[in-house]
Amino acid sequence: MSMDILMPALSPTMEEGTLAKWHVKVGDTVKAGDVIAEIETDKATMEVEAVDEGVVEAILVEAGTENVKVNALIAKLVGEGDSPAPAPKAAPAADAPKVATPAPAAAPQVAPAPVAQTGDRVFASPLARRLAQAAGLDLKTVKGTGPHGRVVKADVEAAGKGGATPAKAASSTSAPAAAAPRQALSLEQMGIPAGSYDLVPLDGMRKTIARRLTDSFRDVPHFPLTIDLEIDGLLAARAKINSLLADQGVKVSVNDIIIKAVAVALKRVPEANASYTPEGIAMHKHADIAVAVAIDGGLITPIVRAAETKGLAQISAEVKDLAARAKAKKLKPEEFQGGTFSVSNLGMFGIKAFASIINEPQGAIMSVGAGEQRPVVKNGQLAVATVMTVTLTCDHRVVDGAIGAKFLAAFKPLIEEPLTLIV
Repeated sequence: MSMDILMPALSPTMEEGTLAKWHVKVGDTVKAGDVIAEIETDKATMEVEAVDEGVVEAILVEAGTENVKVNALIAKLVGEGDSPAPAPKAAPAADAPKVATPAPAAAPQVAPAPVAQTGDRVFASPLARRLAQAAGLDLKTVKGTGPHGRVVKADVEAAGKGGATPAKAASSTSAPAAAAPRQALSLEQMGIPAGSYDLVPLDGMRKTIARRLTDSFRDVPHFPLTIDLEIDGLLAARAKINSLLADQGVKVSVNDIIIKAVAVALKRVPEANASYTPEGIAMHKHADIAVAVAIDGGLITPIVRAAETKGLAQISAEVKDLAARAKAKKLKPEEFQGGTFSVSNLGMFGIKAFASIINEPQGAIMSVGAGEQRPVVKNGQLAVATVMTVTLTCDHRVVDGAIGAKFLAAFKPLIEEPLTLIV
C-alpha cells in the first residue's frame, strides 16, 4: 500500500517552511523513527522522522524548495514487499522544481486520486490509529478531514466527543464571520516612486512575527503599568556574586537577576502567572519565563522553565546557552514554545522606557529599560540614584489593574533589595 508523506507542522504557528534537505532517496528503506529530512521553519531547523516504514517510492518536493505549505504532499512510501507504483507516477519527482513554487498548488497534481473509505481499507495516520484503538473507536465510522479523506488526530478526538470535526465546524461557522482583510496600498500608491528603494522579501520568521503580533495587538485588550526601580543595591549584589563565583566561570547579568525576581514575584502573586482561554483562566503551576532574544531577521523567545526553582548561576548558564542556540537556529520547539510570562530587555541599547506587545497566550510581558543615574528625593533631600524603568503590559482579560499592580509591588523589593530573593 502506498503511503503519503506530508509537510509536517513543527510548531502551532507554522503554515509553511523550507524543505532544506533530504536524508533519503528513492529506493531507500526507512523505519518509523528514522530521520528522513530537515525542515527550516520560521524559528529553527528541525529533523523530521518517518512515522511509517517502507520504501521511498517518490520524492515530490526537492531539497531547497521554499514556501512548502503544511500538509502538502512531499514524498511517498510503499510498504516493503508491495509492488511499486507504475513508472508514470514517479515522473513528478524529476519535475519537483515546477512543484516548488507554489508547492501547495502543484502537489495535488501529483497526488493520487482520493480513495473512498469503503470496505476494510481505511486511510489514517499512525497517531490516529493508536488513539482510535485506545478509545475503542472503529475507524470505519470516523469521517476523515485530512488529505484525500485521511483520518487524522483531530477526527478521532472529535468522534470520541461525539461532535463534528474541528475542520468541518470551522468551515461552516468561521468563514462567513471572517472580516475581509484590509487591502494594503503599494508604496507607489502612497507616493514613493518605484526604483527609489530596494525590496527585501519577507522570510518565514518575519511573516510569522508580523501575523502574530498584529493579531495580539488587535485582539488582546492590553494596558501598560510603569514603575521606576532603584538598582544600586542590585548592581552591588551582582558585583559581589560575580566576584565570589569568578573561579567557577559564572558571570551573572542584570537580566538574570530580573528573570529570577520575576519568577519569584509570579509565585507570590499567582494570579499574574495566568493565561486567558475561552474555557477559563489557566493558572500556571510554574513560572516559565520567555526571554526575548534578537536574531538575524527577527526575534525569538527561548524559555527558562520553572525559573522560580533555579539559582542565579543556573539561570545565567541556561540563558547564555539558549541565546547562542537561538541565534544559530538550533532550538528545539519545546524550548521556545509556551512560557507563562515574557521579559524583553532593551536597556543595553540605551532605551529608557518602552512597552511590549503581549506574547499570546501569556497574560503579561515586562519591558526593561536602561539603568541610569537620576535625581531622586530621599527623606526630603535631593539625591542621585541609579534608576531603571520597567513597564508591565497586561492582558486585561486575565491580569487586570489590581493584579498587575500587586505583581509590581511584589517585584519591586526583590530588585531593590536582592537579598530578599533568597528569603
